[in-house]
Amino acid sequence: MQESVEAAIPAGDTPGQGNGEGRPVFRERLYASWWTWPLPLVGAVLMSAQVHMGYPGVRAWLPYVVLVPLAIAIPLWLGRTKVEVRDGELWAGDAHLPLRFVEDVEVVPAADKRRALGPDLDPAAFVVQRPWVPTSVRVWLDDEDDPTPYWVVSTRRPEELAAALKRG
Repeated sequence: MQESVEAAIPAGDTPGQGNGEGRPVFRERLYASWWTWPLPLVGAVLMSAQVHMGYPGVRAWLPYVVLVPLAIAIPLWLGRTKVEVRDGELWAGDAHLPLRFVEDVEVVPAADKRRALGPDLDPAAFVVQRPWVPTSVRVWLDDEDDPTPYWVVSTRRPEELAAALKRG
C-alpha cells in the first residue's frame, strides 16, 4: 500500500491534528458559521419548554440542563475539523496526503462548488466538505497506485491553501 493511501498513525499522534515538529505553512479550522447556532438553540429551548409545561419537579427543568448544552456542543463538534499544510503533508481532518503526490491545485469558487460536488464529482474522490464554508480547493493527485484521482477540501482561504500546496 502506498503512503498516499495508508492511514497509519504514528505513536503519540492525535488523528486529524497534524501534530508535527515543524511550523504549519497553512492552518485553518473550519468553525461552524454563526448562522448554524440559533436554530439548534431555539429548538432545544422550545422542546424543553414543551416538557416544562407538562411536568412538575425535576422533569420540568431537566430538559433545559440536557438539551441546551447539547445544542451548544453540536456546532462546536462540527467545527473541530482542521485543514493544514505541515511537514510536507496536507492534513484534512484525520486524513493526510504527502505533498509529493500533489500534481495540481485548483481553486473551486463558491459559484462552482455545487457542480464540483455534484455532477462533476468523481465517486473515487476524497472529500472533506463543510456546507457553511463557501469555497474549496481541488487537489489533483499523481500516484498511479492510488485509485483516488483528487481531493476536494473546503476552505475559507482557497488561494492561500493553493499557494501553500504549490510551494510544497
